[in-house]
Amino acid sequence: MTIKKQHNYGNDSLSTLQEKDKVRLRPGVIFGSDGIEGCCHTLVEIVANARDEAQEGFGSLIEVFRYKDRSIEVRDRGRGIPLEYNVKEEKYNWEIVFTILYGGGKYNNNSGSNYQYSIGLNGLGTAATQFASEYMDVEVYRDGHRYQLHFEKGEVIGELIKEKYDHQYTGTNIKWKPDLEVFNDIDISLSFFKEVLKRQAIVNKGITFKLYDEETDETFQYYYENGIIDYVKEINGEKGFTEPQYFELETKGRDREDKEEYKLKIEVAFVFNNEHNLLEYYHNSSFLEYGGAPDKAVDSGFSSQVHSFIKDKNKYTKNEKRVTFTDIKDSLILVTNTYSTITSYENQTKKAITNKFIQEAITAFLKEKLEIYFTENQADLEKIVDQILINKRSREKAELTRIDVRKKLSKGIDNFSNKVKKFVDCRSKDITKRELFIVEGDSALGSTKMGRDAEFQAIIPVRGKILNCLKSDYDKIFKNDIIVDLLKVLGCGVEIKSKHSDLSFFDIDKLNWSKIIICTDADVDGFQIRTLILTMLYVLTPTLIEKGCVYIAESPLYEITDSKDNTFFAYSEGEKNTIIKKLKSNYKIQRSKGLGENEPDMMWQTTMNPETRRLIKVTPTEAQATKEAFALFLGDNLPGRKEYISKHGSKYLDQCDVV
Repeated sequence: MTIKKQHNYGNDSLSTLQEKDKVRLRPGVIFGSDGIEGCCHTLVEIVANARDEAQEGFGSLIEVFRYKDRSIEVRDRGRGIPLEYNVKEEKYNWEIVFTILYGGGKYNNNSGSNYQYSIGLNGLGTAATQFASEYMDVEVYRDGHRYQLHFEKGEVIGELIKEKYDHQYTGTNIKWKPDLEVFNDIDISLSFFKEVLKRQAIVNKGITFKLYDEETDETFQYYYENGIIDYVKEINGEKGFTEPQYFELETKGRDREDKEEYKLKIEVAFVFNNEHNLLEYYHNSSFLEYGGAPDKAVDSGFSSQVHSFIKDKNKYTKNEKRVTFTDIKDSLILVTNTYSTITSYENQTKKAITNKFIQEAITAFLKEKLEIYFTENQADLEKIVDQILINKRSREKAELTRIDVRKKLSKGIDNFSNKVKKFVDCRSKDITKRELFIVEGDSALGSTKMGRDAEFQAIIPVRGKILNCLKSDYDKIFKNDIIVDLLKVLGCGVEIKSKHSDLSFFDIDKLNWSKIIICTDADVDGFQIRTLILTMLYVLTPTLIEKGCVYIAESPLYEITDSKDNTFFAYSEGEKNTIIKKLKSNYKIQRSKGLGENEPDMMWQTTMNPETRRLIKVTPTEAQATKEAFALFLGDNLPGRKEYISKHGSKYLDQCDVV
């Protein structure tokens, strides 16, 4: 009989973590993650404290330094953190600020004494960042003195150093290096620094945020004199179809009758724009990634008022469903910036707030202001209503298209039994080996079918020139049998993007092939067909290109035979000249025939044999350039196309089939 050892579980079995270990051993609890996201939050916390000082009117410049060794420094020109002995607490203030979680000067903010609208409400940020750092250096300038502290891995090293100093400004400088023993990644990107400081500038009007990056030797400065309305105007540019609006309100309320009353400040800026849309919510200067109360309030306020005015103007058709906020936000640039003396965040990372009063107050305020705005600006109202109804009907049509296409594609080649017309499958069911050749026409189908390895190579012919998907709407695209057949064979669905909403049902895991190989003749018609197929994939399944699933099979331009009947293939003029030079004389050369005229063994050798063929992988490396090229040559930019041809057309004359 096996006797299990009994572990004692008594009064001495329970333990608590020291303050620093609460952070160092459990960073995810405090920072939301032990990865780069958690590390990023240390920057947010220290910048937040500097901002709190500036918001209270102490200093208007905050400087941030990003160093090559991944250390960070934040300097403010506030009053300087008090660090000396605190008689009431019977400990030094530096201990309260830097070594005690939930310590600090921001707990009585509703009384109006300090930091009424603080980001760093919970007193966690500075101490938690210190505990999570390899080291932290603190310099404070105040009362004619300079104070210095040094910490390493959550422990103070030495004592508080105090010396007389003739400083030009009061303020606090904090430099720290996030600890790789706490976070598994401390390489905070430059883009994150820029994003954080820009967002702070947006919601803290009149405060300058400067970023110095040692790695790139660049300096960035962010400043918005009038705050969120300046930001909305910046995003809007000259594209808005209404004038930017700004509303503000100060009020008081409580989340429940038995709860404490608190102050609330609301700022809302918005404009209607048909090319850009944006929704951003901030509270006490924190960017609310998930919104919460203000997000729900904006949805409710706008949806209610817009629906009411559409109904009053009899703009709905018979039995038409009411507009949703999705239809409104498709043409809306809006930023809210709220401040409250009491805040309920979802967690320490402050990505959403849950205050009931804040939600109700913003909703009521927006309804009131929007009613006045719409009533007093009838011309704007007409434009807004018309555009929102266009958005709504476009969304509904796109949704119907998505459902229709899904039905069509679901009748495809599930289990490879229901075959698409003229599609020639391969035997293997191993997705990692299966290759699909998209070939030009029925004649090429014959030669590739006989020249392929039927174990893993499948073929589908494209009959003629397919639709230009950049110049066609989804309704027209999905009535095209060639395109629908190709999509059925691919098996992965499509990435339908309407003007405003993503309605895709794409799943790359359902792709039936490891390689999709476009195989066309090496002539002008072949190149055009290849481009149209690429365009189709670019518009309907761009992820296939991003993931490197799409290839182009190079076809030889010339077939060269020597006196011993050895055949050489040249894929370019340069290769042709090199081969001829080696053969010197006694050779025959002919322009390569179309794929349909090639012998099966030649097709295998030049185009299909993995050992000898030449494939060009279509990559997204130059994604923006590719997008611009597609738009220029295949889109609706006719003037741009004419201008390009007039400038550069002469370079391509020798490649044209023009007599």
